Amino acid sequence: MKHTSFSDILSKFDFDAYYQTLNDVSVHDIHTALNQKKFSLKNFIALISPGASKFLPLLLNESASVTRKRFGNVIQLFAPIYLSNECQNICTYCGFSFTNKIPRKTLTKAELAKEAEFLKKKGFEHVLLVTGEAQKSVGMEYFMNALDVFIPLFSSVAMEVQPLEETDYRLLHQRGVYSILVYQETYIRSTYAKVHPKGKKSNFEFRLECPERVCNAGMHHCGLGVLIGLDDWRLDSLLCAMHLDFLQKKYWQTRFSVSFPRIRPAEGVDIHPSVFSHKELAQLMAAYRICFPDLEITLSTRESPHIRDQILSYGVTHMSAESKTHPGGYTQGDALEQFHTDDHRTLEEIKESIRKKGLDPMMKNWFASEIY
Repeated sequence: MKHTSFSDILSKFDFDAYYQTLNDVSVHDIHTALNQKKFSLKNFIALISPGASKFLPLLLNESASVTRKRFGNVIQLFAPIYLSNECQNICTYCGFSFTNKIPRKTLTKAELAKEAEFLKKKGFEHVLLVTGEAQKSVGMEYFMNALDVFIPLFSSVAMEVQPLEETDYRLLHQRGVYSILVYQETYIRSTYAKVHPKGKKSNFEFRLECPERVCNAGMHHCGLGVLIGLDDWRLDSLLCAMHLDFLQKKYWQTRFSVSFPRIRPAEGVDIHPSVFSHKELAQLMAAYRICFPDLEITLSTRESPHIRDQILSYGVTHMSAESKTHPGGYTQGDALEQFHTDDHRTLEEIKESIRKKGLDPMMKNWFASEIY
């Protein structure tokens, strides 16, 4: 008997019914969602609806209350480390896209060690390893060699790389990787095909089923998200929330997170993202927190210092700091970025802004010895 996958659920999604429900959201529906604090299509749609924007202070207060009860006052800080900008995919929104004529760089083991040592001295204990998709130069052999550098130094290591097979994720899990992040970019098939015209990433189904392979491999944590600006943010976010709900029910042992990356300017990229306001970002974050109380929520340096300071109290649990988005960015700076960040503050400045909100910036994962 074939097990149901999220691909099966997505193929049966009724888009007409979604738009009808969105148009019919009432004040009663919004208050019901606030009171129930659990995911259902109707509840999530109510909280991200245009009508719910009138109740944004109420949503944010409820989101903050749920977050403090579940996560306390802690904001965990991490840094991304870009290992390579080589990529065989054409993605119309990405600075690493195959046709983009930029200098390509894959860090050697010695260069990886320099990046790791720099961030370790800064005080970081959580790192996210990022690469483009280039199987020959940046495949499993490269990953395992890189982990020889990072695993001994940091409390937790996460990875955001090309979708892999389940057997590969098992090897990474056994090596000590804590988390895999895999963003679908968009759940709208027609849009996905348009912005991924060439390369392995053009395989919508393989990417869509990646989180299930991650969870089947026993990984402790899996991160989801969509690239906001590619299509209707409400629809894409609802489908991502449905995906999350499916995974939480099927893989209850796994922890999950969601992030809200929006399209940012990048070298060689000419794309006009759909409008997504800062208030809508806050509303979306609150909707996720209210419907998924145990969900970790990440806010990256794609957002401005002002926006990050404004909304970090209302639902955020994880934040990146001092991010560099190109290989060797912390110690070399000789390759172009995947995208331009918007928050350029130092780690200490970010920590101070968190403290001013009455929250506690955390650098250390005290539970690492229990995980491995």
